[in-house]
Amino acid sequence: MPYYYPRSYSEGAAARIVSLVGGLFALIEGVYILMIVLNADQANRFFLFIKGLAVPLALFFPGLFHTGNAHLDVVVNYGLAALFWLVVTGFIARLVARY
Repeated sequence: MPYYYPRSYSEGAAARIVSLVGGLFALIEGVYILMIVLNADQANRFFLFIKGLAVPLALFFPGLFHTGNAHLDVVVNYGLAALFWLVVTGFIARLVARY
């Protein structure tokens, strides 16, 4: 599939903003995964802030897979949520850039 060049700067800017939002959502999920795996203090305000952002952004993924290992469950389920945001916003960015 050939790369599509936007007709104007605003089209490219809108696509970049959509991609940036997806990257930010994935970053939040990634930080939450790291904090869980590295046993961050769950009473810490920063942890609670990240958790407050990550849990709603994970949509339906938490609890999707149960491996028997709590840390692996977080990595798989929240990792899938991060991947979901990257794929979906990448697709939307391509549509925005095209039309």
